[in-house]
Amino acid sequence: MSGPLLLAFGDSLTAGYGLPAAESFPAQLEAALRRTQAQARVLNAGVSGDTSAAGLARLPRVLSGLRARPDLAIVELGANDLLRGIAPATTRASLDAILHLLGQAGVPVLLVGVTAPAFLGPIAAAYNAVFPSVAAAHGAALFPVSLAGVVGNPALTLPDRLHPNGRAIGQVVAQMLPAVLAALPAPADAVA
Repeated sequence: MSGPLLLAFGDSLTAGYGLPAAESFPAQLEAALRRTQAQARVLNAGVSGDTSAAGLARLPRVLSGLRARPDLAIVELGANDLLRGIAPATTRASLDAILHLLGQAGVPVLLVGVTAPAFLGPIAAAYNAVFPSVAAAHGAALFPVSLAGVVGNPALTLPDRLHPNGRAIGQVVAQMLPAVLAALPAPADAVA
């Protein structure tokens, strides 16, 4: 019996910017999943610098290049939208289109919402509202991630004090693992 195949689709937080491959989010998630599902695989489809619109533009190419349909896609995009001042409505439209394409391909989604810091006031509120509304519209699971306490902390970031280091990614994986397991469809042979 083969294990689940997951597609990690996102930006630098997914790609593992500045990290050895083994410390990236997909690699650490795969290692965590393999503790109970020896054949689990997590494909790294992260591209540093991607906005949600850039992710949308490359998704058809990513999907057509897969040899098998993933059992779950973990979509983590939008942080660069916030950093670049892209309107929340634009981010919402791009994420909506991404989840629509994945739905057409028969791939369930766990949407990761990177929480905007509260000091941004109304901008944070508008941005943070995007993820639950998109997830609800598509019946997708949602996992909010806060990098509060990470960004600016030299013990948890790369020298740029922005990107998480391997230790911080490990903490995110540990927090997210239950949500990933819950979002994975039951294996066909386990259905009665």
